[in-house]
Amino acid sequence: MNLKHLGGFALAATFSFGAYAADGLSASISMDKRALGPRDDVVVHVTLTNTSAVPQYVLKWHTPFGDIEESLFSVTRDGAPVPYEGMHVKRAAPTAADYYVIQPGKSHKVTVELSQMYNMSISGDYSIRYSTKSPKLFSNVDPAGKVVDKKQSDTLQSEALTVSIEGTLPRGSVAKAPTPTPGAAGLSFNRCTASQQADINSAVSTAQGMSNDSVAYLGANKTGPRYTKWFGTYDAGRYSTVKAHFNAIKDAFDTKPITVDCGCKKTYYAYVYPTQPYTIYVCKAFWSAPMAGTDSKGGTLVHEMSHFNVVAGTDDHAYGQSAAASLAISNPAQAVDNADSHEYFGENTPALQ
Repeated sequence: MNLKHLGGFALAATFSFGAYAADGLSASISMDKRALGPRDDVVVHVTLTNTSAVPQYVLKWHTPFGDIEESLFSVTRDGAPVPYEGMHVKRAAPTAADYYVIQPGKSHKVTVELSQMYNMSISGDYSIRYSTKSPKLFSNVDPAGKVVDKKQSDTLQSEALTVSIEGTLPRGSVAKAPTPTPGAAGLSFNRCTASQQADINSAVSTAQGMSNDSVAYLGANKTGPRYTKWFGTYDAGRYSTVKAHFNAIKDAFDTKPITVDCGCKKTYYAYVYPTQPYTIYVCKAFWSAPMAGTDSKGGTLVHEMSHFNVVAGTDDHAYGQSAAASLAISNPAQAVDNADSHEYFGENTPALQ
């Protein structure tokens, strides 16, 4: 996992950039050195500061104060985006307990090692910004259920900092995606009991059924409520993207060597590493989910399969049916890139035409 430690750091030893404020909460980022060599870790310090007179409640998994399980940084090398290679997690919609409180006038600072999550092995000039967005990023209800100051923003970011990195590869090299390990189509297990294996066999079969049904719907060029509910108003380009995604998801379930790992003890549903197909790690919420229907075992596998870069390369912009449906209205381009939107389209519960 990533190396992170709360605590203070000598500001005189760092160079930092001003913060953007969002509804009373500001973010800033700093580094200890402007130039790094091939043996240097890429370490940044991120600070969130409450500049208001009231407590600020920010969604925990969109902060770097714990294990980083989503992309929280925007990184470019010589102007070109550097893809995120860390974990993508499927979660339930957030509750009040999922928010981190920062009291008025207080700051929280954390150190993050980035090169485990972003490929920085190529020499170049890098731009790094802490940047996160979610429809539920801020809460107006504290963990006790009390309504607090209403937050409207869905974005929190710092200004960008620049650093020159002398990597192990020369400037201009092309970062190549790892080649999937060859193997026959089929399902294998890691750290799964006999009963868990039986459940997973059923879940994969359910996911295949969802994928087949989705491909048939999109192949018929339907644009009814089922499509618009999760992906927004019809646009030929977006529709083509969704169709390609589900064709790739179906192909993966039908023809690729899938491994399901049952060793995760976290409370959420599942996670994958997008550059490591086709291994899916299932967690506690997976086992209590229904086999089909909303937030189901089968749907979870569709969600996770969509994350692999060689499949659909989706992200997690919104969690839960309500947030995903709202995203389809407010930002259909993001809905087309949202894993939960693919899951809910596949699950189709309640059924729409």
